[in-house]
Amino acid sequence: MRGADVKLRLHPLFLAAGAVSALTGDLLLFLAATLAALEHECAHAFAARRFGYRLDRIVLMPYGAVISGDIAGIPPGEEIAVCLAGPLANAVTALAFAALWWLFPETYPYTDVAARVSLSLFLVNLLPAFPLDGGRLLRLALLRFGQARARAVCRAVTLAVSAGILAYFIATCFGEPNFGALLFSALLAAGAFGGGSYARLTFTHGKNFARGVEERRIAVEAGMAAGRAVRFLREDKYLVLVLFEEREFVGEVTEDELLRELEAGNYEKPLKAI
Repeated sequence: MRGADVKLRLHPLFLAAGAVSALTGDLLLFLAATLAALEHECAHAFAARRFGYRLDRIVLMPYGAVISGDIAGIPPGEEIAVCLAGPLANAVTALAFAALWWLFPETYPYTDVAARVSLSLFLVNLLPAFPLDGGRLLRLALLRFGQARARAVCRAVTLAVSAGILAYFIATCFGEPNFGALLFSALLAAGAFGGGSYARLTFTHGKNFARGVEERRIAVEAGMAAGRAVRFLREDKYLVLVLFEEREFVGEVTEDELLRELEAGNYEKPLKAI
């Protein structure tokens, strides 16, 4: 299933979770959580698009949703904005419901579930643990100490948060067990070893050249950073950047040349230096 820009896929277990929720009388909660999760991931996608990057593959999972796409080369500051977009969207929705109750108190019984779900997604996603947005933000904050150290610290923090939630589940076993907490703890424990960046796509046209690939020519400022030019890449076209400096033509950069620089980590390198 896909819209104009975003591809949506349903995990088989998502359908199973929906069926279970219907049988247990929790279908309203399940639907509210699904809509809140979609809002969360679409906010990530819109923020990424604003900076010229793509997050356009959403998979609905039994515990929520995940999004992936191409943000290779995105500067840390912009990645922070993309990470925050999801939780902030849920926070705005929760506040909107609160305003609705103030204006029209009679709507509370019909909207309290959706409001609680939105507020929960906002708070939970700020936990400093993978694969949550808070974990990604923690990794970005620690990058100044190096990738390896940032990854190690984030993994330790994630496991600590997972252990805390597991302890909470054990405590609930003396009354009514909260199996949702157990599932959440297991998710975080798995996320500790999964990394903290959005999945990144690569672009290759080797298989298509035999039947021809349309060329896409984009005129840009010669001083643009290579990482910023990622926004112009398309999977079905071959990119050629036409460089201008003070409205004067100074040269061209092909897609292959751009990708070689990105693979070498030269995201800040000006296009005119390639």
